[in-house]
Amino acid sequence: MRRPQPIVLLVVVFLALGAVAQIVPFYTDLLWFEEVGYTGVFWTTLSLQGGLFTAVTLGVLLFLWANLTFAARTAAPDVLWELEDQLGLPGRVVIEPLIRRFLPIVLTVIAVISGLRASVHWEIILAFRNAQPFTTADPVFGRDLGFFVFTLPLWRLVHGWALALVAATMLLTLVLYVLQRSLVLTPRGPRLAGGARTHLLLLGALLLALKGVGFWLDRFEIVFSPRGVVFGGSYTDVNATLPVLGVLTVLAGVAAGACVAQVARSGLRLVAGGVGLLIVVWVVGLGVYPAGLQRFRVSPNELAAERPYIEHNIRMTRQAYGLDRIQEKEFPADESLDARALARNEATIKNIRLWDYRPLLRTFGQLQEIRTYYKFVDVDNDRYRINGEYRQLMLSPRELSYQHLQGGRNWINEHLTYTHGYGVVVGPVTRITAEGLPEFFVKDIPPRSSDGFPAVTRPEIYYGEIANDYVLVRTRSQELDYPRGDQNVYTRYQGQGGIRLTSWLRRLAFATRFAHLEGLKIVLSDDITPESRILMYRTVMPRIQRIAPFFQFDRDPYLVIADDGRLVWMVDGYTTTDRYPYSEPVRGMGNYIRNSVKATVDAYHGTVTFYLADPTDPLVRAYARAFPGLLQPLDRMPADLQRHLRYPEDFFAIQARKYATYHMLDPQVFYNREDLWAIPRRTVEGRDREMEPYYTIMRLPGESHEEFILLTLFNPSRRDNMIGWLAARSDPPNYGRLIAYNFPKQKLVYGPRQIDARIDQDPVISQQLSLWNQRGSTVIRGSLLAIPLDQSLIYVQPLYLAASEQGALPELRRVIVAHGNQIAMESTLESSLLRIFGGRLAAAPSQPATAAGPPGTAPPPGGPTSFADRAAAQRAWEAWTRSQEALRRGDWATYGSEQKRLEDALRSLAEPRRPPPRPRVAAIEVRQLSGDADLRTLCAGRRWAVAAGGGRTAFLDREFVYVRARSRREVPRPMKMMLAVQAAIRGGRRSARAKASAT
Repeated sequence: MRRPQPIVLLVVVFLALGAVAQIVPFYTDLLWFEEVGYTGVFWTTLSLQGGLFTAVTLGVLLFLWANLTFAARTAAPDVLWELEDQLGLPGRVVIEPLIRRFLPIVLTVIAVISGLRASVHWEIILAFRNAQPFTTADPVFGRDLGFFVFTLPLWRLVHGWALALVAATMLLTLVLYVLQRSLVLTPRGPRLAGGARTHLLLLGALLLALKGVGFWLDRFEIVFSPRGVVFGGSYTDVNATLPVLGVLTVLAGVAAGACVAQVARSGLRLVAGGVGLLIVVWVVGLGVYPAGLQRFRVSPNELAAERPYIEHNIRMTRQAYGLDRIQEKEFPADESLDARALARNEATIKNIRLWDYRPLLRTFGQLQEIRTYYKFVDVDNDRYRINGEYRQLMLSPRELSYQHLQGGRNWINEHLTYTHGYGVVVGPVTRITAEGLPEFFVKDIPPRSSDGFPAVTRPEIYYGEIANDYVLVRTRSQELDYPRGDQNVYTRYQGQGGIRLTSWLRRLAFATRFAHLEGLKIVLSDDITPESRILMYRTVMPRIQRIAPFFQFDRDPYLVIADDGRLVWMVDGYTTTDRYPYSEPVRGMGNYIRNSVKATVDAYHGTVTFYLADPTDPLVRAYARAFPGLLQPLDRMPADLQRHLRYPEDFFAIQARKYATYHMLDPQVFYNREDLWAIPRRTVEGRDREMEPYYTIMRLPGESHEEFILLTLFNPSRRDNMIGWLAARSDPPNYGRLIAYNFPKQKLVYGPRQIDARIDQDPVISQQLSLWNQRGSTVIRGSLLAIPLDQSLIYVQPLYLAASEQGALPELRRVIVAHGNQIAMESTLESSLLRIFGGRLAAAPSQPATAAGPPGTAPPPGGPTSFADRAAAQRAWEAWTRSQEALRRGDWATYGSEQKRLEDALRSLAEPRRPPPRPRVAAIEVRQLSGDADLRTLCAGRRWAVAAGGGRTAFLDREFVYVRARSRREVPRPMKMMLAVQAAIRGGRRSARAKASAT
């Protein structure tokens, strides 16, 4: 018995390893898709890939086998040809046995490689089979846009495969004929056998026919032409390229017919004539003629010639990016903002974001990471209703970083013990402590909630933004839950996620899959039981992309705390294509985008749910038809999660950049770029960057209540002043609506870069910044936010102070406010607003303080109660505090300037004021009314109305009692009024009648 040759054994081993390499991922992925409940997606995708692989492999194999077998069996007509061969190849006696032995292997390898390469295009087949109409026609051919998005890509793909197959077959056949001596180069010229000649002519005819089909398909590609003044078919494309491609289609067919006719005739004259004519028309028709038409007909009259095509580009681009849905309004940008306007927009001011995510992330890390293996990797901006008040909050999950494990990175620590992050920190965007640090509604381990924020009942984060490849839960090993003092608290995973390791086969499969990560220990470990589970694809983005790779997803998943205390990740998904006619493309994305999908991932169970957010999108309808059950209606999303849907930032940024150009609807204005806009740029951390869109709670002009808004600004191109702003609404029933507010073009409205320059040029501010940037400290300038209020605009920028050494803790020390030509920098937002607006309306009601100042800046108890007096007192106190700080440092320049400010503030307090003749509102500060320490807690987040008798009504709101009366004399004394208010509040009634003496 003959022993197998070593090469055969190597081939068998190689094939076995290749089979295992395919079977193991297939089996483990199938188990994972069963875990997440999307086996339908798995089998549909696999069937498309398998079907494509099989069809292309068999098609290529059969076509190559038929042609090359025929070529191999075609004998040379004359033995003497071999003697005259000039190439010096081995004889047919040597070559023919090699061809018979290796030809099947070579053809099989080529066919398998072709099938594998073809299987990656399964999405094109899926889209074609589930095509949906757009109900919009393209402007050149009048075809529904679904033809270009769903049908044409498949035709192009099949044509490309067929053309490549015929060309490769023709080349291999030619090589085989040379080896077989059916084609010989002799001193008298090339000699070609009759059978070989016929075969090659027929293949040439097929190749030319396919090229004719290609010319016909190229006609439809002109709607994606980049050669004109705008993207899409230009005058030259439509009037020169399009008709020439039609002619070339006919000529290619004629050339193919000439090849067939040449079979019955000797020589190659017909072929040469047909192919030569095709080449001449090809070169002249697609090269010389369009260039000449462009130069002599279009360029001298470009606007007139290209006007219709510019209109097509504007209309189609606006449709593709949803810009046609933008509502435009005028925004006068008045500088008449006063204290009354601030009072009307109190909720907006109380939600102005003072914490920038960059320094806040560092501060969270220093205050709340607790252990080195916990990390905060991102800060999410969202809104919650707390005690009936709409609040903008910053949230950051405390995730487990495997790179910082205290016990070292070993298999047990990474995969058995440290399995999850724990908890989240939550704080308001505008409130700070006396030390300049953020306040927390949720903090510590275990998480503690305060100020009416819902309790976090399921703080474990098994699925997050950072994770390792896999962990094993429900094992005999202790699983760290959270640290507590010198000891740790351990837990056992009770969630629904993970694949059960019920058999030795499953353990072996996952050990093989993760062999590069010491996966063999999955088989050898005694800690694993039949109840154990393996959790994989634990990072949010790869997890959802693995299920739905045909969607693109927003780069920033954000965390939501549900009403029942669960942590849920929310991600926005997009449908995109680059086949939308005449639409200007975005690099790396395409030229059409819709936010058609919302996805959620439970941080504990790993449950993934996809929701259909835009049923009008034909692309998402096609995927919904292809994968029944994948997308659920949006109204099936739990109500507590629906409240946190927000307009996605990535989508909004793309729309804003396009709108900066495509707000111009007139072709002539568009052609001349007369009104081109740009996103403002600022220097951030030493780099010049576009300003990022930002979320805020505000009341849009003309609306009755505040809502969660995503906002961005616009500058005129190459100018620094502002020209408008764009807002995306996130709250129902207006979710997804875009409004563009245009500023008067004849009026100067300061832009962000100009505000930055004015801040740098302010002598007091620049002096303070220069002083802080010395002696081991660094000033961090936060985001510059433009906040529209009524018909005006204010800018707000926070300033943070941090030590220069590692581990610095950024503290919010100043807030800069700019309005019109006025700039103020104070310790708190309220102080800055009071400094600018406090003197304009003496009797206007005050708003609650948005933050507490640094140590030593709190105003003394008692003092004036009018808005102007309080503003002056606040300025005096802060000036005195800063002067004392400067005195301790020996900074006499600052000391002198602050003493001058103190003098001015005291003089304004000392000057007599005539009271208004008929004041209608007076503000009494709560802390001046009673020693009851619980009063502010009692009032937090509520607005109480108390009838005080005699037509007087008192409104208690957090820190102030607003008393409305016919005259100042009718306002009750504070203590008497307070007694009535306290009685009403403690009675538990939102509105109650009580009598209060006016004496």
